[in-house]
Amino acid sequence: MSAQSSAESSAESAPSTSGTSIGHVAELVRAAVPPMHPGGRPLVAGVAAGAALLRLVTGRGTVAGVAATAAVAAFFREPRRVPPVRAGVVVAAADGTVATVSEVEPAPELGLPAGPVPRVSVFLSVLDVHVQRVPVEGRVTAVEYRPGVFLSADLDKASEDNERNAVLFTTADGHRVGVLQIAGLLARRIVCQVKPGDEVAAGETFGLIRFGSRVDTYLPAGSRVLVAPGQRTIGGETVLAELPDAR
Repeated sequence: MSAQSSAESSAESAPSTSGTSIGHVAELVRAAVPPMHPGGRPLVAGVAAGAALLRLVTGRGTVAGVAATAAVAAFFREPRRVPPVRAGVVVAAADGTVATVSEVEPAPELGLPAGPVPRVSVFLSVLDVHVQRVPVEGRVTAVEYRPGVFLSADLDKASEDNERNAVLFTTADGHRVGVLQIAGLLARRIVCQVKPGDEVAAGETFGLIRFGSRVDTYLPAGSRVLVAPGQRTIGGETVLAELPDAR
């Protein structure tokens, strides 16, 4: 076989890397850019339409319009989270900063018995991921929305006075963990995707608060809280507390 024929044969048998490389790059980009929560799509579409209209009328604003649309889309991002492989723990329901850790009477809409229980309050800035995650594996046993005012979410009174939505989760062991989605100064919309009777897994997305908010997690009495004020939490991954049976 001639040298030329051998070279041609080798070229034909060698796998093509162009398609594989493009596909690999596409997968990397897809993995790096988190998907968007469905609750944010109408707002993103509205901002994009407004930017397009401004560009059509004035011939300007392309860069600003693209930047505004991208910023709103980023606000509604829903990154993939991997909950800890550890039994008997409560994971954070939201990304943010722990504002307070205290013993308080549970929110009345949760339907929990009277008596102080541990509460971890997490404040979400406009830069944080704003979807909420299921704190424990189990069943949704109650969902109740309550209208209210729109105080700044970093104030302690926000837990009592602001518009909020309460979700109660019950584990297979009977432990009840309550989560309050609390609207903030800029928030005007709370989204909850679960209903009583739903079976849920820790770390799953169950809701969304639009633009600045607070999420309170009420723990069973006797739980051991593992976070402190000022600490950053990652929804669905950070362990907030150990349940009484796990201690």
